[in-house]
Amino acid sequence: MRNKHETLRAVSLGGIVAVLRASSAERAIVAGEALIDAGIGAIEVTFTVPEAPRVIAELAAFAGDRAVIGAGTVTAVAQVDAAVANGAEFLVSPGHAADVTAQIIDSGALAMIGAFTAGEVLAVMRAGADIVKFFPGGIAGPAGIRALSGPYPDARFVPTGGVNPGNLGAWFEAGAIAVGAGSELAPAAAVETGDTGAIQARAREFLAAFSELGTTVDAAPPGHP
Repeated sequence: MRNKHETLRAVSLGGIVAVLRASSAERAIVAGEALIDAGIGAIEVTFTVPEAPRVIAELAAFAGDRAVIGAGTVTAVAQVDAAVANGAEFLVSPGHAADVTAQIIDSGALAMIGAFTAGEVLAVMRAGADIVKFFPGGIAGPAGIRALSGPYPDARFVPTGGVNPGNLGAWFEAGAIAVGAGSELAPAAAVETGDTGAIQARAREFLAAFSELGTTVDAAPPGHP
């Protein structure tokens, strides 16, 4: 089991976090295994997936050292405990709720908390989050991260929403340390039908776009370990 600094480095070096949603645990597992086999290094299993803790456990066992598995759409304290007990190494909440954020941070897992405005980013950083999940990223685009990096130069941003292979470079140029991608990476139709070929083809597009950037993103801005 990695510590959170090792998890942070793995997420940053891999560059892409797959946000996995499905209508059943079995479909999520099939899609997650396909993404791991394609080379995606971080999988976020959302709590909208039925039996999400079981999916986390099975994907963690399948991945071994190839990928880090985390939990997303974490909105309750009980979900934090269940995710960590089943092997989640990072926890993602779409927004900052004091009790949930505190439990995520106390868990020792990498804490990725959602924020969109300058005030929200300040609250998340003061609470002790390791990463600011910039969500919904598609509304502001890369310019949103670039603007927020001015007053918050030490923030680590991971945008989710509006990310695709064509604009991947723009997100990293704006200051993202990694990106989160849901249906653009694992299309709902492919997940629901078990079309692993389509899922892996899309994963390869993302990975190719990331490799073309030609630079390694620094996972630890000034002021962070």
